[in-house]
Amino acid sequence: MNDRSDVGTGDVPPDGARRAGRPSARMPGMGMPGAPAQALFRRLFVINGLVFAAGTLVLALSPATVSAPVVWAEVPVLLVGLAVMLAADALLLRRGLAPLDALTALMQRVDLLRSGDRLSDSGNSDLAYLIDAFNSMLDRLEAERSASSAHALAAQEGERQRIARELHDEIGQSLTVVLLGLKRVVDRAPDDLREELHGVQETVRASLDEVRQVARRLRPGVLEDLGLHSALSALASDISQMSGIPVTRSVQHDLPALGADVELVLYRIAQESLTNIARHARATRAALSLAAEEGRLVLRITDDGRGGAIRDGAGIRGMRERALLIGARLTIDSPPGAGTRVSLVIPSDRSATT
Repeated sequence: MNDRSDVGTGDVPPDGARRAGRPSARMPGMGMPGAPAQALFRRLFVINGLVFAAGTLVLALSPATVSAPVVWAEVPVLLVGLAVMLAADALLLRRGLAPLDALTALMQRVDLLRSGDRLSDSGNSDLAYLIDAFNSMLDRLEAERSASSAHALAAQEGERQRIARELHDEIGQSLTVVLLGLKRVVDRAPDDLREELHGVQETVRASLDEVRQVARRLRPGVLEDLGLHSALSALASDISQMSGIPVTRSVQHDLPALGADVELVLYRIAQESLTNIARHARATRAALSLAAEEGRLVLRITDDGRGGAIRDGAGIRGMRERALLIGARLTIDSPPGAGTRVSLVIPSDRSATT
């Protein structure tokens, strides 16, 4: 499934607002920018002082002596002592600064759409301040991104609903009036024009059906009226009719009660995944399943297409943003030539009715 489609939009979950208001942990000493540098300076000073003190103690207690001027026979002893001191100093410094390498690697791979990637405290008390400060910064950035995404998706969903209403109430009604007028014209038309008018009538009817389909995709009224089970079944049927790809459905009937925000996220992610399959996967079949597994709610969409979706496009990034809004985990496995597997796992504490 090679993603090139537009980002789907979703409702504003209250969870996003709660995450935005989550207080971030503040470490002792916050507000003193020199504290990490001072701690690191003290650590380096102490390490080097201990190494030189140990070297001085060994020289003082050992039978080795140094002449003035230095005798050539004493040079190897001095070199060996210097090498031992440098090795000990390097070993201690490397162990003390090791968390900086892990912190640099985390900075390079961090992605706010894949939350939870944090650096654990390795027990280095001097660098624990820096590690905790960076983890707190990631918490704040993820909360702010979640809140901004929630507001943006809410605005987009509202605009989708407005457009859907206009398509249904204005354009749909206008086309219906045109169809009724054409029917009256066809009934009174001469035989040589009747066949041509029938063609126009079918074209208008097809346009009306297309407008209604677009309106349903923009605003899933079946989700509000009949629930998630019926909405997913209707979605799979629409995709099958549009693309000719059979979609196998397996939706558990006795699912726990779900919040409106969770249902909308499930529907939009399924819609985006199936649309990508229809447009880009070159698949011969697809499958959609939703079930409770080990206390979690799991949505899976798979296909047997060409796979190889190695880069997150706009649609996939939109799905990841939706997953974050309800605290879910989205994984996409797409090996080349082996189809694509989309999995959305929602913890039980996030799927309950809100």
